Amino acid sequence: MKQVLITAKVNPYLINELESKGYAVSYQPAITYQEVLEQVKDIEGLIVTTRIKVDKAVLDNATKLKWIGRLGSGMELIDVKYAESKGIKCVSSPEGNADTVGEQVVGMLVCLMHNILKSNLELREGIWEREGNRAWELGGRTVGIIGYGNTGGAVAKRLRGFGVNIIAYDKYKTNYGTSEVKEVSLQDIFEQAEIVTTHLPLNDETFHMVNEQFLRSFAQPIYYINASRGKVVDTPALVAALDNGLVKGACLDVLENEKLSSYTAAEQEMFTRLLTAPNIVMTPHIAGYSHEATIKMAQIVLQKLDI
Repeated sequence: MKQVLITAKVNPYLINELESKGYAVSYQPAITYQEVLEQVKDIEGLIVTTRIKVDKAVLDNATKLKWIGRLGSGMELIDVKYAESKGIKCVSSPEGNADTVGEQVVGMLVCLMHNILKSNLELREGIWEREGNRAWELGGRTVGIIGYGNTGGAVAKRLRGFGVNIIAYDKYKTNYGTSEVKEVSLQDIFEQAEIVTTHLPLNDETFHMVNEQFLRSFAQPIYYINASRGKVVDTPALVAALDNGLVKGACLDVLENEKLSSYTAAEQEMFTRLLTAPNIVMTPHIAGYSHEATIKMAQIVLQKLDI
């Protein structure tokens, strides 16, 4: 019987659908890289998220592997070029969780600018503070979206009702502008944006793209949002920009290092600084993790694989 290895937590829908298509499903959401390396030789299909690296070593052991399905967006952990050279089909499902990321980006931004988290935490300490928690409205501000794929588009769609001016830059796309979203250059983002959100894959070009030079390029202090990949941001540069006022506040769903138990003293210091700052809203990489998205991502992967 054809075998599929699932290396992360998934909605039961995916398991049921694969079994209905004649696959024997090995569901191991806590499997380690070494265990994948050992077991993959008998596998025809592989389902992954962000946990397991599918590198040359894994692919060389995968003598029966025909396809890899990535739940979500970003293929940086898969050596796609090498996989395809071996006849292995690779698909992802960025469309599946774009809506929930779009919702969270807007939710975090409103939470930050309206001091919702800050005032709630103060209330828990018995502090009733109104003046220090006056909101800054979104209406009339210019929001710059860097990376206008599925998620960037979903963010724009959800921002429209707030009366903001939306400008977008994408290095690899053109002619995506509409009456509601203006297609611009990166320099235009630097000159015009008051709020900036990045929706980028992680690769050699985007690693630490948000660095000191980037943050100093804006004509005015900005609010910054990252719900894409943590390593797009140079964390010390962001902390410095928050300290010197180049960044007025930030919303972060992802971090450079998300394994808190592995932190060095310097990493722990920066994490504590971000976690306790009144102008930061942080969540543990949950923007694309809604209940609905778990089904939609599975549906899209199956459609693209056509199995």
